Amino acid sequence: MKRKNISTGTTWEPIIGYSRAVRVGDTIHVSGTTATGADGKLVGVGDAYAQTVQTLRNIESALHMAGARLEDVVRTRMFVADITEWEKVGRAHGEFFGKIRPATAMVQVGGMVSPEMLVEIEAEAIVTSRAPSKPRAVKRETRARARRKL
Repeated sequence: MKRKNISTGTTWEPIIGYSRAVRVGDTIHVSGTTATGADGKLVGVGDAYAQTVQTLRNIESALHMAGARLEDVVRTRMFVADITEWEKVGRAHGEFFGKIRPATAMVQVGGMVSPEMLVEIEAEAIVTSRAPSKPRAVKRETRARARRKL
């Protein structure tokens, strides 16, 4: 089977030696992903909900580059710096995956690469769709809430 590495061009990828996602056949593995914006800066500092939304947008973008959609996700793993923030993280996850309902886990970890990072998420997908859909637009309410928290 052919292997395709998907890179987003972050500075960490060549240093650590990883790809944002790897597709082999119909299976896609998305690396641990954080709330880094297009400018390379962390989105939603201090806000677990806003970071989760940005992280899931980044995962959706990686899936799209790999020829998949959120609907193809079968598993997510959520790593949180503070488990007492589980409702905020879970609410954001539910906004993206409420109808898809992949297998998932949420665990508290001792820390991330940066202490400002509150959430890191991995995803696995099995492509069952023919054509990837364009990454969805985020609800206005979600965008407005994320902006207020910044």
